Amino acid sequence: MNTGARRLFDDLRTLRVVVIHPPGDDRNVLVEQLRRIGCLIHALWPLPSQLPADADVIFFLVGPETRSAGNWSAADTQATLIALSDYENPTALKMLLDTQAHGVITKPYRSTGILSTLVLARASSGYQQRLHHKIGKLEEAIKARRHIERAIRILIEAHRLSENEAYEHMRSRATELRVTVGEIATIVIDAHEAMDKLGLGKRARPSDQ
Repeated sequence: MNTGARRLFDDLRTLRVVVIHPPGDDRNVLVEQLRRIGCLIHALWPLPSQLPADADVIFFLVGPETRSAGNWSAADTQATLIALSDYENPTALKMLLDTQAHGVITKPYRSTGILSTLVLARASSGYQQRLHHKIGKLEEAIKARRHIERAIRILIEAHRLSENEAYEHMRSRATELRVTVGEIATIVIDAHEAMDKLGLGKRARPSDQ
């Protein structure tokens, strides 16, 4: 077993798992198997209006209660969501898609299959979170680049610099002040806007993009 897989299995023994399902034999099968795996279990019913905040994994029954419970979606939590489905029809499948669950278990619930579903769902959840983090960093980088480009246009207009000269000026100042080029760009833009408010700026100003 490689290091990543071993870490994933070791992680299962520390998981805080919430099982949201009516009491009965079906819930007992899930709870007992999850306890064998080593998870910390909390079972509850009915479906709460908000996603539990202190859970790593949430098993939840998909049904009419899901539709009336409010926002139940993987986009609203850091927990791994595993749907429990009584039946398969267009309505149930639509609700499954709406929750963006990382895994699904259908009746009749059996002890076999719960571990593999849990492992795959955790892996999928972790991968999605890493992707969202990368996307967030890319969006920040694009925003910062546009910010710098606006500052460059201000320096070009105010001081008749070339684009390369304007950027190199900001870069050298950033190095001297031990800050980022983005922070220097903010200083340039703030100074330009302050002069504008005082009526000392030029009429033609770079567009805000």
